[in-house]
Amino acid sequence: MVCVIFFINRLLAPNNPNAEKLSSYECGEEPTGNAWLPFNPRFYVIALVFLLFDVEMVFIFPWATVFGSHEIAAQDVRWGWLSLAEMFVFLGILIVGLIYVWRKGDLDWIKPTPVVPHTDVHIPPTLYEQLNQEQSRFTVKAFNADTVVTATAAATPSAAATTTPPTEPARKPMFKPAFKKPANE
Repeated sequence: MVCVIFFINRLLAPNNPNAEKLSSYECGEEPTGNAWLPFNPRFYVIALVFLLFDVEMVFIFPWATVFGSHEIAAQDVRWGWLSLAEMFVFLGILIVGLIYVWRKGDLDWIKPTPVVPHTDVHIPPTLYEQLNQEQSRFTVKAFNADTVVTATAAATPSAAATTTPPTEPARKPMFKPAFKKPANE
């Protein structure tokens, strides 16, 4: 029967797709960027809170059936008061849960404004500009193994006079990256 209803819907429903209808849509947010990015957790929290209260409210219907039954009330008058007290306890628990979620801020749809950190350091902005200008003049020189050897020889004057240029090629660095697999835990 479900397949028949879907088939009839396919035959009768208008099919006018356009770019806006085919775009993704989630909880009132405009789609931006890649669809595989994780959603903000607040969507899941709101969905869970809605599901919680929606499912809890389903329990009111059987209560209303029992509370409104004149046959049960005719058997014993205490049934009416007992079911009324039970419903107030149930609704009280729901209201306490709603207040908890509300106070925690999980029902806020507005994105919070970011807090910009502030320090009480009084450094003049001109000092930052001067530092940036000094560091922007830094140039990276090409690496040459011969210049390293001669620079170390020039650093020690007594060794510079007696040392001749090395005949063996410069050694490569001894660093080898080793990636260890974590042990099965």
